[in-house]
Amino acid sequence: MNVEIVDRRSLLSGLFKELIIKKNETAVIAIDMHRGHLDMDVATMPAKPEDAKRVIAKGREVLDFCRKNHVPVIHVVLVHRRIPGVGTDAMVSPFWQAMHAAQAETDRLVPGRKSTVREHNVEGSRGTQIMPELYRDGDYVIDNKKRLDCFYGTDLKHLLDVLNIKTVVLMGINTNTCVLNTAFTAFNFNYRVVVLSDCVASMYGDDLHVLGLQNISRCLGWVVTNQQFFEKLEERKHELQP
Repeated sequence: MNVEIVDRRSLLSGLFKELIIKKNETAVIAIDMHRGHLDMDVATMPAKPEDAKRVIAKGREVLDFCRKNHVPVIHVVLVHRRIPGVGTDAMVSPFWQAMHAAQAETDRLVPGRKSTVREHNVEGSRGTQIMPELYRDGDYVIDNKKRLDCFYGTDLKHLLDVLNIKTVVLMGINTNTCVLNTAFTAFNFNYRVVVLSDCVASMYGDDLHVLGLQNISRCLGWVVTNQQFFEKLEERKHELQP
């Protein structure tokens, strides 16, 4: 069945006019922007090389801007433990067990590229390292994410509350899983949810990348470009000047 994407441009335009981003109540959350997705030499679940290059470059642009403007940067990284007789703590998931058993050389979780569920981001592996272009001293790091939601089993909510954050700006991998799941929970916690379209991608395919962005922009929050994000922050800053 072919499904056309519903044209909601007029609604989205109206929503964008209502978006206010206050610098002192905003944090950017970089989701799984590690070597396990973005470094083609070591990635166990690689994004497309061209997507990885874009996400790193555009992500660095935003993170540098945020640091300059004293907007907190929070990295959340998936790290799995080795569990004897199981593999890793990822492998207690029935779906991931089935995916590991079902995948063949030409039919893997990541379309067209080698990938492994069982060996992805194991504790101590290079895949768990944040891309060096994206990390700076002073950034916050949460490295005990175990599932698709950055809030689940981590102290992300506690950190956001300590920082008095009301708006979360999301970037990273994958648009339709970890970014989307985190957007849902952030919405349920009553944060203002903003996703940077320039800084997200999906290893699962462009169709699911588009699905993730459509779902967020029409149901959960705002999907904006880097430039639109910069303009919203600058717009608010000018309003506050005497």
